[in-house]
Amino acid sequence: MADKKDQSTESDTPKQTCGIIMPISPTDGYTPLHWADVKKIIDSVIVEAGFIANLVSDADDVGIIHNRIVKNLAENPIVICDVSSKNPNVMFELGLRLAFDKATIIIKDELTAYNFDTSPIEHLSYPSDLHFHQINDFKQKLKAKLLKTFEASKDPKYSTFLKNFVNYKRELQTEEISNQDYIIKQFDRLFDRISRLEYINDVTNHKSQVLFENIIASPDSIRRQLSILYQEFKKNVEFDSGVSTNLKRRKFIEFLVRTAPEFTDKYTITSLSPFISELFDLT
Repeated sequence: MADKKDQSTESDTPKQTCGIIMPISPTDGYTPLHWADVKKIIDSVIVEAGFIANLVSDADDVGIIHNRIVKNLAENPIVICDVSSKNPNVMFELGLRLAFDKATIIIKDELTAYNFDTSPIEHLSYPSDLHFHQINDFKQKLKAKLLKTFEASKDPKYSTFLKNFVNYKRELQTEEISNQDYIIKQFDRLFDRISRLEYINDVTNHKSQVLFENIIASPDSIRRQLSILYQEFKKNVEFDSGVSTNLKRRKFIEFLVRTAPEFTDKYTITSLSPFISELFDLT
């Protein structure tokens, strides 16, 4: 009888929520179907570990979506964040979560470079092609990380991120504000972010223009330019061991189209193929 009572008590214990921060709309090189598949993988790990999976933008009540997101980011006892493709919304939500200094697990695919600001936190990597056997290995690691991190977060002294700033003491305060004031503050922040993005785009476009205006239509110059872009590609894209050369070549072509449109417009991918093959043969 005692055993049955213990089992009943354990089964009646409410499950904890594990929030999810991740892209859901298409980003460069990633389709909505890809993100849907990634979410299924994350959901299955969370459920298997005994938690309730919850996208931080989801809620049962009808209200301002930003209120919903901030509430979930502040209150979910643990969160898994996928920073693959460095989606701006995801990075912004991750920043908010880290400011609350609550349990957070960061994951990314092997094509996404580490972000300097969050590099002190361990990132679990998974294959972008979602290969079955590698994904199974990733799921086991993520489940173990989830359970271990959640258990560690029960310690009152636990810190996910702010421990890296020894002189910083967390002091979170809340205040009630009207919906109108909240919306005004959000618009102010949005306009500030847009201004910053416009500045970054202006600088990037200027550098790109200077770079490509100096291109000379000769095989040697094309080889030199491809070599420069390939070095930049290697700095920004990381591959796990065992990734095929064909996949690397395909990702490099996607990188060229995305980051060097002037180059790929001037020289089509078809005309560049022999030079790209030559480049990968050398490396």
